[in-house]
Amino acid sequence: MHRQELLSLLDAHTTRFMEEAAYIARAREFVIAYEDCFNCDLWPAHVTGSAWVVSPGRDRVLLLHHRKHDQWFQPGGHADGDSDILRVALRETSEETGLDSSHIRLVDGAIFDVDIHTIPASARGPEHEHIDIRFLVEMDDDLVIPGNDESHQVLWVPLRQVARFNNNRSTHRMVEKTRRLRAWPTPMAASDKAVRAAEMRGH
Repeated sequence: MHRQELLSLLDAHTTRFMEEAAYIARAREFVIAYEDCFNCDLWPAHVTGSAWVVSPGRDRVLLLHHRKHDQWFQPGGHADGDSDILRVALRETSEETGLDSSHIRLVDGAIFDVDIHTIPASARGPEHEHIDIRFLVEMDDDLVIPGNDESHQVLWVPLRQVARFNNNRSTHRMVEKTRRLRAWPTPMAASDKAVRAAEMRGH
């Protein structure tokens, strides 16, 4: 994925949230302005990728308690120069859950959410912003999830209880989007159900 592909994804992404609409516009401007926007050493800001991981029933969300920030977040991280931000999000999900990529199902290749948030200064570098591009993925919630050394804990959280773990505005936004998904399943999700039903009939 080149910068132009990310720009195409941003162009196709619409939202009913005014705050996110502003983030989309800012993200486009940044990606156009900085050829090295995927480089994690670009200090005004850089593009990151993450995944909002839901259970098949869309009633639970996978959250990780990150050691570095001492907060609960969805899986995600730096692109490290990789311009395929979808690949980054899926790779980070696999690494942070400790699960093989075969257990991680992309629900839709479109962007699920865009957020821009400030990262405080640290030994690694000055204060800067993460332009986080989020994708929706599904994972069976009966799997044992080993996690990795970046997280204290990995936990499936009921959708209605997510705010107890992370009550920031962007998480609330993704919870609201997930609630709407439960009411109106995506075409991909409906297709997955049909495939599973066919497989069961085959048995």
